[in-house]
Amino acid sequence: MKVGLQIPSYTTPRGPEALGRELITVARTADAAGFDYIAVMDHFFQIPVVGPAEMEMLEGYTTLGYLAACTSRAALLTLATGVIYREPGVLAKIVTTLDVLSGGRAMLGIGAAWYEREHRALGVPYPPVSERFERLEETIQICNQMWSDNDGPYEGKHYQLAETICSPRPLQSPRPPILIGGGGEKKTLRLVAKYADACNLFPTPDLPRKLDVLRAHCDAEGRDYDEITKTCYFIFDVGEKGEKAGEVTDRLARLAGMGFQAAIGAVANVWQVTPLEVIAAEVIPAVADL
Repeated sequence: MKVGLQIPSYTTPRGPEALGRELITVARTADAAGFDYIAVMDHFFQIPVVGPAEMEMLEGYTTLGYLAACTSRAALLTLATGVIYREPGVLAKIVTTLDVLSGGRAMLGIGAAWYEREHRALGVPYPPVSERFERLEETIQICNQMWSDNDGPYEGKHYQLAETICSPRPLQSPRPPILIGGGGEKKTLRLVAKYADACNLFPTPDLPRKLDVLRAHCDAEGRDYDEITKTCYFIFDVGEKGEKAGEVTDRLARLAGMGFQAAIGAVANVWQVTPLEVIAAEVIPAVADL
């Protein structure tokens, strides 16, 4: 079982003036501690489940570029980019840049987008959900083409690119891994089966059924279900002094028993750094062989 840190909030005890320094400390600690992924939120406003829209929120890929310079081993990704946020060709260039400058550690985390308020507020188009899924599929196709030897045009329903040149190419071969976030059974998991290297599901009671649905989509697509890394969103709360580390380990073991290979999520009180050290000492070694 692999473990990943996601940073969903940038509201820190010492405020924006110290945020850059604190991000470096958190990222370096997680990287050295053995976290396999470091992920950031990709939103323009804070989302309701975390806090009010006015809370601090950094732009995702600028933040990942900053973290790439102070880490050396963890994979770097957003969890997850809304497909409407950036034009597909530009998104492919952004992820490629991250991959090259990080030494081959970028992942493309992407989904259909859902937070209408931030789109309307900043003038970002927010088409109906059916169109967003069409654009999601085309965006993945465009990224795959830009990361291939084909630099010719792309003609889709929503996107038309005259050329798909991407130079330099990503360092990872054949391309950066693609993670699709979300558990929609008809559309999202079908796209996972068709295109993704990884999925990310929320820890709801119906997780076993979601995996069964994904397996069925893989069968329909002629895809090997075991090729796809199954990740689950997870809240790592080891307590103030590590007293809940065993409980966290047990929960991760249950996820591994369902077939998940990774858990990625927020660490409670992460800005205190100590919880990361507890996870490094007590949780990561305990779940490494699950």
